[in-house]
Amino acid sequence: MKKLLIGLSVTASLLSNTVLAEDADAVAFREAFLSGTATWEDVQARAKEEGTVNLYYWGGSDPINIWMDQIATAGLAELGVKLNPVRITGTKDAIDLVLAEMNSGKGLGEGSVDAIWVNGENFATLKRQNALFGAFADKTPNSVNIEWNADDPRSLLNLRDFGVETGNAEMPWSGEQYVCAANTKRVDRADLPATFAELKSYLEINPGKFTYVKPPHYVGNTFVQAAVYAHNPDGTGAAPFQNSIGDVGAEELARLITPGLEYLKALEPHLLGAQGGNARYPEDIGALDGLFLNGEVDMACKFGLYAVATGLNNGTYPEGAEAFVFPTGNMIKNKNYLAIPANAPNPAATLVMADYMTSVDAQVTKLKFTGMPPGVDPWKLSDEDVQALTEASPGLIGVTQADLDANTAPDTNATLVDVIEATWLEYIERDSTDSIDVIVARAVENLEK
Repeated sequence: MKKLLIGLSVTASLLSNTVLAEDADAVAFREAFLSGTATWEDVQARAKEEGTVNLYYWGGSDPINIWMDQIATAGLAELGVKLNPVRITGTKDAIDLVLAEMNSGKGLGEGSVDAIWVNGENFATLKRQNALFGAFADKTPNSVNIEWNADDPRSLLNLRDFGVETGNAEMPWSGEQYVCAANTKRVDRADLPATFAELKSYLEINPGKFTYVKPPHYVGNTFVQAAVYAHNPDGTGAAPFQNSIGDVGAEELARLITPGLEYLKALEPHLLGAQGGNARYPEDIGALDGLFLNGEVDMACKFGLYAVATGLNNGTYPEGAEAFVFPTGNMIKNKNYLAIPANAPNPAATLVMADYMTSVDAQVTKLKFTGMPPGVDPWKLSDEDVQALTEASPGLIGVTQADLDANTAPDTNATLVDVIEATWLEYIERDSTDSIDVIVARAVENLEK
């Protein structure tokens, strides 16, 4: 982490001293669009001239890849734009390419990357490096499908990404929530835990029948964050974790996360494998699903509103799988987005692509093909459009949408994620004898270097 942060600091310094070679016509177009003087017809005409949009995204999902190739490509072709889906193994690869090209002097109209499927720390990096196109997301025709009113609390996930203000510089594309599933053929629903205290009690009776994905994987980080929220000593849940590390400070953060980390330390002897020596933390979602399918654990937690229905359909979940509410009040929900870099080669075509991706038709087909929940907000849609999304959904099993909505919590501020992650790795994985406040202070010091 230290090397990465130092690298980003150096990159920022280099970028601040770099004179970007920008396409003057593209710059004029950006200014006209962002100021509202360019019409959507102007955007469409320029998009057809540019012709292509290069979308960089994680290509590890066959359903997403098929949807991109067969549905999105055809839909954009009807709009006069050729979609070039660039599959990458990690979002950071696209971020690094954008920053490297900007460092070499390539500005708007001169880069390689038109759009990136992104959220969290990767978006925060682009924002920190001033590497974003601008506040475009609320200016496209289909932006009416998204809640932008800051006075409406439901707009939170559109206006803040892991606690970082989006500034409308990324377009909400999909949503997700951290949901746990249990094998009800092995566990009676009445015995399922709703709180972290009940989880520990369950494992004291059924040792080894639970584990969670190992941080720094984002699914593991999310479980840790949920535990921290639930054990917030002030009883204010996720609220203080929406602030940046600069606002919170190392001492206060250590105070806030200590009860949650101490809980996880106490939980460790009851996790899978601990009875034979060391607790087993699966490295990724696939490994966790395998443990759940094989009956090695009774429960599995990950991002996936429709994970149960999808898992039952494709055979990756056991037959008795059902979702349940856990932890009460702290089922972390977020969105993922499409961001346009500041040096996008085809800005107009990219705007047309972003608008298409937030159309009801695209959201419905994406949901049907991939099981990815919509990024648009249902209360902004017609009853007919809501019905279309409902029919495309794999469906909820074991919980209702009302259950999920009633227990939602936002993700942790991106600047805190690395610190909490580093603290878990030091305090739990490496079994450090240092106090949590010392570990946090060290992690924050490394973050600032």
